[in-house]
Amino acid sequence: MWLDLHMLIDPFQRKISYVRISVTDRCDFRCTYCMSEEMQFLPKKDLLSLEELERLSNVLIELGVKKIRITGGEPLVRKNILYLINGVGKKIGKGLEELTITTNGSQLERYAKDLFKNGVKRINISLDTLDKNKFKLITRIGDFNKVIRGINAAKEEGMKIKINTVALKGINDNEILNLVNWCGENKFGLTFIEVMPMGEIGEKRANQYMPLTDVKSLIQTKYSLSDDPLKTGGPARYVHCHETDQKIGFITPHTHNFCESCNRVRITCTGEMYMCLGQQDKADLKTPLRKSKNNDFLKETIYKAISQKPKGHDFVIERKKDEKFVPRHMNVTGG
Repeated sequence: MWLDLHMLIDPFQRKISYVRISVTDRCDFRCTYCMSEEMQFLPKKDLLSLEELERLSNVLIELGVKKIRITGGEPLVRKNILYLINGVGKKIGKGLEELTITTNGSQLERYAKDLFKNGVKRINISLDTLDKNKFKLITRIGDFNKVIRGINAAKEEGMKIKINTVALKGINDNEILNLVNWCGENKFGLTFIEVMPMGEIGEKRANQYMPLTDVKSLIQTKYSLSDDPLKTGGPARYVHCHETDQKIGFITPHTHNFCESCNRVRITCTGEMYMCLGQQDKADLKTPLRKSKNNDFLKETIYKAISQKPKGHDFVIERKKDEKFVPRHMNVTGG
């Protein structure tokens, strides 16, 4: 069947052209909204090898995927990660249009030059505060100065940088304007994200949740914003900030569901493909990868999974004793 299709189309006629591939569930931070302080990580034997991840990437490109984002956990803590970056990077211009990475920045000082050389021209960096003490509070074990050095290294290489900031009520809500100003001065993109109920973290996310309508209102106390038509294939909606001449994105899984234009799926480091971030439906890609060196079974498995992609998610954050959350952490799903 797959030979006649040549592309991935879901039941709602959305073309799947963007895949986020996690290479590890491990991270060198323990961000309070993402995971618990004492995390149990997967044994190495459960992970797809870098060779399997490269083969899977090549198959996805054959099936019409134009953009691949490498994620984790923290992808740059995966041993020999440049093997995969180099292999997938060679497909740019040969079916693949873009290879990108989402990182916490902790390893960028070491890897920025090689990433750029291997085709990573644009990078997303998760940074929720510019305050060293607050950074330690949020990440528990992160080194703020190391992250800033990494960001500067990526900037010096010529990478386009976008900062991703999770809006956290009572934690970084008083830094919104500083972040806009800092990103504007450095010519970085900036996207704010509402906290998502992914996994047990030891506290209620209702206490962390800040709707981005409030963030936008805060920005407008100092800056002039207008809607921007930019469409990146991701879930963000953009505005143009006139004073800093930058685009600011808003990812709003609660206040404005972004599912109607969803063009992406996520693949975990263990080879499970989740068709929706906020749903539990998944497909096992590890078995067809390891069962046969012929890719037909793998392609058929991917097509069947895409044919079951749901219309959307229904994230809910409530002030209840038993708060609902998706029963897996973001570091497992792929950030």
